[in-house]
Amino acid sequence: MDQRPPDGVVGIVAAVTAGAIDPLDVVTDAVERCRSAHAGLNALVQPRGAAALEEASRLADLPTGPLAGVPVSIKECFPVRGMVTSLGLRSRRAALDDGDAEIVTRLRAAGAIVIGKGNVPQALYLHETDNPVWGRTLHPTHTDRGPGGSSGGDAALVAAGCVPLAIGNDLAGSIRQPAHACGIVGLLPRSATLGGGGAFETMPGLAGQRSRAGLLARTVDDVAAGLRGLCGAPADPAPQAEGLRVAWWDDAGPLAPSPAVRRAVAMAVERLAAAGATVTRLDADIAAEAAWLHLGILSADGGADIRRLFAGERPIDQVRRLLALARIPGWARGLVAAACVWGGRGVEAKALRRTGPRGGAARDSLLSDRGAIDRIVSRWAAAHDCIVCPVSALPALRHGTASRLLLAAAPCLLANLLDLAAGAVPVTTVRADEESGRPRSYDPVEIAAIETDRGSAGLPVAVQVIALDRRPGTAEATVLTAMRVIAIEGRGSLTSPGVG
Repeated sequence: MDQRPPDGVVGIVAAVTAGAIDPLDVVTDAVERCRSAHAGLNALVQPRGAAALEEASRLADLPTGPLAGVPVSIKECFPVRGMVTSLGLRSRRAALDDGDAEIVTRLRAAGAIVIGKGNVPQALYLHETDNPVWGRTLHPTHTDRGPGGSSGGDAALVAAGCVPLAIGNDLAGSIRQPAHACGIVGLLPRSATLGGGGAFETMPGLAGQRSRAGLLARTVDDVAAGLRGLCGAPADPAPQAEGLRVAWWDDAGPLAPSPAVRRAVAMAVERLAAAGATVTRLDADIAAEAAWLHLGILSADGGADIRRLFAGERPIDQVRRLLALARIPGWARGLVAAACVWGGRGVEAKALRRTGPRGGAARDSLLSDRGAIDRIVSRWAAAHDCIVCPVSALPALRHGTASRLLLAAAPCLLANLLDLAAGAVPVTTVRADEESGRPRSYDPVEIAAIETDRGSAGLPVAVQVIALDRRPGTAEATVLTAMRVIAIEGRGSLTSPGVG
């Protein structure tokens, strides 16, 4: 290879289609980066280096397509012919994929090269990427932390500069939360834009909610190029934000936001206002209610769908804890919640009261409540184009704390509940003077939040943009426009490409 390929999607496509670089060189470079990073990252757990190089060699004869020559990692839950969809379960270690997921087919048609599968949490049931099949994925810059989940393996690969583009999916913040943790850009399109992408359904009995496929990259322009290549439809950000009507809040729901999170929202709003957007603060109470409602819907089967996946296999400790909480029957939850309050566990008490097994009319009531929130948010759309708010109450979590700090990702859940396009874009990093500030507490959840802030200096902090316009294409373009203005220097991420 005479020269190192460009780092980003846009640069790779331009160089490959112009004949300035061979797709084989691009993919060779990505394969080597992944190999070099693996010992310290453990993110590309199913590499397909030989097959990817062969595909790149064939593409070299006719380098066409909107994603020509772009190396891409795929979240482990998406089938790729000849690979395995284990979901981090030993019982599925031999579950060979006999075909490609829909989104993989789209990638191939666009000229992209799948170089392997990124790691996931066990059963995709955690915001930490750890399982007994592939092991734990580490944060690219802070090894005592994780990259988030459940698209954490792919977020780590993008942040470490191993791949310029990755495909994940998101049912409860699983693209935006890892993007925030790793300091990269994540985009969750509406379901009408990409759908589920053909991912394995871990919760097929879920009423009214489905995971959506989305993208991870280091810049807004690269995410936009990836979406354009997959959809064949314009989803470009506008050249400027003048006239954009932006609502915002800096609350984060059940957990108070870290000082750096509040500052990141303020910085994002300031940048949008300076670019000509109209900014208006809104009350975040509806978003907090939406988060509880979404969690109520997700837990209405008491975790039965997830337990069936295990088929007698023992979950890891964090997943087992969440499943045990999920299956506490409705008649007992009030008693357990009261005991939690007595023991100083107020956050868990509220979670117990708002979640858990529901059937028949009780489940229907949740869906009815969703309609009421939908109507309020639809009224917001008459006055505002998008919302800017936190992605998470906290920066990247320490290993082993994700089950305790599940509610940190509550700000993501409004977009999931109402099928709104949303994205995460890095704004800043935690300062040394922002590692403290939470009041003293005896609540284990609050203590875990205090410990997360401690030692967090240098970790990235993103904000979330949620489009209120629901037209496919237009919704995503609104998110991309706002994120481009917010992004560091209009384009960059907060992590350094390149490894080793």
